[in-house]
Amino acid sequence: MTNRTTTTSGTLGPSALPVYLTAAALARTADGGARVALVMLTAQRSGSPALGGALVAALMIPHVAAAPVAGALADSVRRRRLFHGGGISLYGVALAALALLVGRADDLVVLTLAAAAGCVAPLLTGGLTSLLGEMLPKERLTRAFSADAVSYNLAGILGPAAAAAGGTATGAGVALAVLGGSATAGGLLLFSLRLRSRTSARAPRSRPRPAELLRGAAVLVRNRPLRSVTWASGVGQLGIGALPVVTALLARDHHAPWATGGLMTAFAVGALAGSLGYGFRPLGEHRPERVVLWGLLATGVPLAAVPWIGHAVAAAALFAAAGFCTGPLFSALLASRERYAPAAVRTQVFTLGAGVKSTFAAAGAAAAGALNGLGAGPLLLGIAACQLAAAALGRALLTGGRTDQATAEAGPAPAPARTSHR
Repeated sequence: MTNRTTTTSGTLGPSALPVYLTAAALARTADGGARVALVMLTAQRSGSPALGGALVAALMIPHVAAAPVAGALADSVRRRRLFHGGGISLYGVALAALALLVGRADDLVVLTLAAAAGCVAPLLTGGLTSLLGEMLPKERLTRAFSADAVSYNLAGILGPAAAAAGGTATGAGVALAVLGGSATAGGLLLFSLRLRSRTSARAPRSRPRPAELLRGAAVLVRNRPLRSVTWASGVGQLGIGALPVVTALLARDHHAPWATGGLMTAFAVGALAGSLGYGFRPLGEHRPERVVLWGLLATGVPLAAVPWIGHAVAAAALFAAAGFCTGPLFSALLASRERYAPAAVRTQVFTLGAGVKSTFAAAGAAAAGALNGLGAGPLLLGIAACQLAAAALGRALLTGGRTDQATAEAGPAPAPARTSHR
């Protein structure tokens, strides 16, 4: 017999979503800016690019490696606002400590501290997003996920910009400390959310069993809609992760130094506009997995046109168009995870899905760096091909057999029923 999960403690007020979005934007801006600030800080204090790269790697690798544990812990705790708020606050404290210690303490100490902070980082991405299903009724979730996608887009623009500007004006140590304060403020703000507490016939455990760490991964393999959007979006990120390398090549080819950052800014602004537009008019919200696949196709078209354009400004317009297509894609990806993930492993699905995307993006960046001798044109065509291949893969994984709505929502593994407010 399936254990039922219910929720208590009243309806959340209308201010819950703005509070959540503010906290998410503060935390994610800190996460995005920390990588730039760490590289600048090591350059200013020790003149060691190798240490800067090692610190960024130490911060980033646990985004993937720690995702199953972080997700399983989040799914097992009763007081989620304390777990998420406390974890994100500690992430901010760790960044502030790195601002003090980098270049002054032993390298092993700061690398260990960066890795410890990275173990908390999955809570800033998929972990936070998974809370929306607990906070809001089903009919408000599509627009809420679009708003959450906006917080990612803003963080992607503001975080690196704030780190670079602050590191230049006041020193990278101060910039990193401010970013740490931003993350801590976001974590503390989460304490004000009145998330419904969990009650179950089976009391939650503070330590998930080892087998439970694999349940979320099993869902991403066996549940058709989740399998489709997870691996399709991952293959798409293989191309998107290569864009920063390609923009540098385009800037050189067009003799436009501004294009190195400008093209990525255009892409991010386009993504922001796409997320806002989809939130206003969420077409296809009843089958979000199909929106993901169409978004991948649409993203590839403008990127494939860039090599045939002879001007950097026109290239920026095409980058903005491609970014615009990723806005609905990302919003629908978040909605797909919420719609199809079993309640017992929902946070695992979010954190693992985010980890898959980060892994593919990092691989794409590495591949583009190794293949930069091919030039911007062939690499851009390869990036566009990744989007088309991702859509084809997602379609094949989605139509491998007949899946009705009830089966998809229930998932393949035994799990408690969805919370009563859903």
